[in-house]
Amino acid sequence: MLSSKVNRRGFVASSALATVATVVPRSVLGGPGFVPPSEKIHIGYVGCGTQGLRQLMQALPRQEIRIVAVCDPNRKSDDYPEWGPREIVSKVRAFLEDPRWGEGARGGLCGREVGLEIVSRYYAKASDNATERPQCRAYSDFRQMLADERDLDAVYIMTPDHLHGVIAARALKAGKHAITHKPISNVLQEVRILRDLAQQTGLATQLFCAADNPDAATIAEWIQAGAIGQVREVHNWSTRPFWPQGMTEYPTEKVPLPDGFEWDLWLGPAQERPYHPAYTHAVFRGWYDFGTGALGDMGHYSFYQIFKILGLGSPVSVEASRSQFWRIENYTWKKQINRVSYPRASLIHWEFPSSDQRSAVKLHWYDGGLRPELLAELEVDGLDMPEEGMLFVGDQGKILAGFTGNNPRLIPQKRMKDFQPPPKRLPRPAGELDQFIRACRGEAKADANFVSVYPMAETILLGTIAVRVNQKLRWDTTRGEFTNSAEANALIRRENRPGWEL
Repeated sequence: MLSSKVNRRGFVASSALATVATVVPRSVLGGPGFVPPSEKIHIGYVGCGTQGLRQLMQALPRQEIRIVAVCDPNRKSDDYPEWGPREIVSKVRAFLEDPRWGEGARGGLCGREVGLEIVSRYYAKASDNATERPQCRAYSDFRQMLADERDLDAVYIMTPDHLHGVIAARALKAGKHAITHKPISNVLQEVRILRDLAQQTGLATQLFCAADNPDAATIAEWIQAGAIGQVREVHNWSTRPFWPQGMTEYPTEKVPLPDGFEWDLWLGPAQERPYHPAYTHAVFRGWYDFGTGALGDMGHYSFYQIFKILGLGSPVSVEASRSQFWRIENYTWKKQINRVSYPRASLIHWEFPSSDQRSAVKLHWYDGGLRPELLAELEVDGLDMPEEGMLFVGDQGKILAGFTGNNPRLIPQKRMKDFQPPPKRLPRPAGELDQFIRACRGEAKADANFVSVYPMAETILLGTIAVRVNQKLRWDTTRGEFTNSAEANALIRRENRPGWEL
């Protein structure tokens, strides 16, 4: 059910109705397709950067929800890197049907005022009655939003990685449902805390990680039907990072703080340091303090499918190798020790124990342009290894798919041509936002809730730790620690700044 808020729905504590229900049934207020205001899920939307605005425009048309607050420490600026020229401006123009919106913007035009404008203009156009148009407010501090917006049902988190954990934890503790873009946090201890909070509160939680991909069920059906025998290995490779990585020191250049940008709120739980644009707006991903590198940025989308297909739990070991950087100092080559950012390229290996349903599995991750060697099955077909992909290696064959498991096929082509796919017997998932809406109403838990995705989220963060420690690490998930490295154990947690504790 929705969290029990009575003031916005016209109930008061003294009303007998308050003891009966906080939601008026549709059958009382309207016919088919009518969604009364009392049933809308009130959402506080935190994070109005490029990805935040993309998903905001996807969420607004949903009749089941209402965005009542937006939050971002940046007021408004046009300095956000984009995936394509004028991408954000073009998408907002199409969404608002305003061909002149954002004229003169240099890059991505983002920030809380932009988010507020998009919400307000969309709702104004969608409602004929001005008195019934939803009101939306803008905040720079999510903590203030939680304190002021007493009618919130849920918090939707689209910030840089280092803020996800503290926002989600504060939301759950305030009795709000929580949905967040990946990762749950860039700190393993925080992911464990949020798993426990989700269990304790019983509130709806959801991780955006492509949990609505139907191809995972297809691959699972093939494997369960014996198409490639017992799966022994899985390989997954990405062309990321596109953003800067491999930096060996923090920026030292003094840069003035942009007007309207509240740096302290952007830093959040991270340790204090001077503002620099090399930390913010889409490039945060490469820093240990703020991101999760290529693995954390992209691996959630693919690992979710792998874990669902094979029913993986926690790994028992992780090991990584990484690109190096050397510099000439006093006419001598000197290897640079990187303690601040993820590498330009890495290769990571995990080992998973066998279970009653499957054999032991090795999982391999490649990024920065690395990929597995050319497969004999592809060479037979005159094909090269794709730039990105997912490969299941069984003792009787192989399944090759796109990066997230999309468009799977047996290889070589003759195997696929002769293959008789089994009947579709596994359920295909609903959309991620559909799942969260149902979870907020108490109908069913989202597939990628903070409890169910914990082993996957844990595995990814074990990998981000392994690239920082030059040894094979043994992991004990019950104790929540490595059994052979004090250095790695120190990276499991973060000392949050005062006022930013979970």
